[in-house]
This record gives sequence, structure tokens and C-alpha cells, in this order.
Amino acid sequence: MNKSTMYKRYRFPAEIIQYAVWLYFRFNLSHRDIEDLLAQRGVIVTHESIRLWCNKFGSKYAARLRRKHQGYGDTFLLMKCSSILMGNNIIYGELWIRMEKYANNRAELSHQPTRVRERGMRKFKSVKQARRFLDVHAAVYNLFNLGRHLVSAETYRYFRLRSFASWKNVTMV
Repeated sequence: MNKSTMYKRYRFPAEIIQYAVWLYFRFNLSHRDIEDLLAQRGVIVTHESIRLWCNKFGSKYAARLRRKHQGYGDTFLLMKCSSILMGNNIIYGELWIRMEKYANNRAELSHQPTRVRERGMRKFKSVKQARRFLDVHAAVYNLFNLGRHLVSAETYRYFRLRSFASWKNVTMV
């Protein structure tokens, strides 16, 4: 689906639609908050229109992000080992070892992002609505969650530019 058919018959330009959808899924703002942000920039749109845009385009953007995602979150490290004892078996050769984002106390910290999202999900009235939001939110969050405390400022800026380029490519703007 190209840009001309995807945004056909919409009153607002594609750039405004994709910006509103990005705000909703990136920062977990309400539709009315986004309405206020756009109004501050001179764009008068109702929160109901923003809700419809998020429902329609959010899943399309998320599907494209998942297809084109290069893996920004956790990193994988290739290690060469002569032998490693795992349980009762000795494994030779190369092992993929997943480096967790949080090295200390992984068991407890692995639940924190879920807890934060759950706090934001209390406003949903149905499981279906929460699931639809989380599907898209996860894709957008993974694209823009760059771990700024783990890299230098220059590297972070590069990753952020690459994330915005991916977003622009996915939204066909």
C-alpha cells in the first residue's frame, strides 16, 4: 500500500496523522492530550479523530516496524569458548549469550517495564483494547528505546536519527 492510497480521503495531511499516532504510542499520552499538543501547534483536530487514526494506522505501522526492525533493545554477543559446562553437558564451539539490559538482579528488573505499562493500562475498559494498544506500543517503544544511558551522546543521536528514519519509512511520509 503506497502513501497515496493509505492516506486517501483524510482531511489532514499524512504528516499530522503519523505525528499524532507517534505521540500516542511513543509517550502513552491520552487522545485529549494529543489534541491539546496539536492545537498548540495550530492544528485543530478532535480527540475522536486521533483515536480512529491510532486504531487504523497503529497496527499497520507496528506490522511494518516488526518487519523492518533491526533489533535495538537487548544485544546478542557471540563468544568463542573452548568448552563450557552447562548442567552435566559440556558444550564446545560458539555460543550465543544474551546480554540483558540490566545485569544486576535480572529477575526483579525484568518485570519493571511490564509494571510501568500495566499502570498506564488501568484506563482501558477491555482486554481487547489493552492488547491492541500494547501490540503497537511494543513495536514503537522498541524502536525508540535506545538505552541512552548505555551509549555516548554522539552514538545516541545517531541511533535516534536512525529510529526516526525507520519511522518515516514505515509511515511512508
